[in-house]
Amino acid sequence: MDVFTAISGRRSLRAYRDIDIEEEKLGRILEAARLSPSAKNMQDWKFIVVRDSATRKKLAEAAKGQAFVSEAPVVIVACGTEPEYVMSCGQHAYTIDLSIACAYMVLEAYELGIGSCWLGAFYEDQVKDILRIPEKVRVVAMIPFGYPAETVAARPRKTLGEIVAYERY
Repeated sequence: MDVFTAISGRRSLRAYRDIDIEEEKLGRILEAARLSPSAKNMQDWKFIVVRDSATRKKLAEAAKGQAFVSEAPVVIVACGTEPEYVMSCGQHAYTIDLSIACAYMVLEAYELGIGSCWLGAFYEDQVKDILRIPEKVRVVAMIPFGYPAETVAARPRKTLGEIVAYERY
C-alpha cells in the first residue's frame, strides 16, 4: 500500500472485532512512532501500551464514557515527557512531535488492516492516575487499535481551494 492510499482510506473506527493484535504487527505500529521526526530529534515521548481489559475499561471511563475504548484489544497512550520545551516558533514541541508520531502509527496500523481512532476527548488527570503517569508528563492522545468490526464511510472534506493559499494568506 502506498502512503497516499493509506491517508485517503483511513477512518476513525469505533467498533472492533474481538481479536488480539499480533505482537509483530503491534511492534511495527510502535516502530512507526519511533521513526517519526521530533524537534531537535529529542524524542521526548513515551507510548504506553494497554492490553489489560480492566485497565481499558477505566480508560474508557476517563474518555468520557466512550465504551469503544474498552472494546479495542489495544489502547496506546501517547505522552510528552518534556512538555516545557517551546520551539522558536512559539509552539510546544511535544504536542507537535506526538501528533506526527500518532499519525505515523495510525497509518501503519491501517496498512496492516488494523483500525484506530485518535482520541483527545479524555480527562488527563484520570488517565494519569490510572496509568501512574508522572505529574510533569502530559498525555496528548489515546488511540484504541483493533481489527475493524465495521466499515466507516468517508466524511466530507473541504476543497483545496478552501484550505490552501499561495504566496500569501
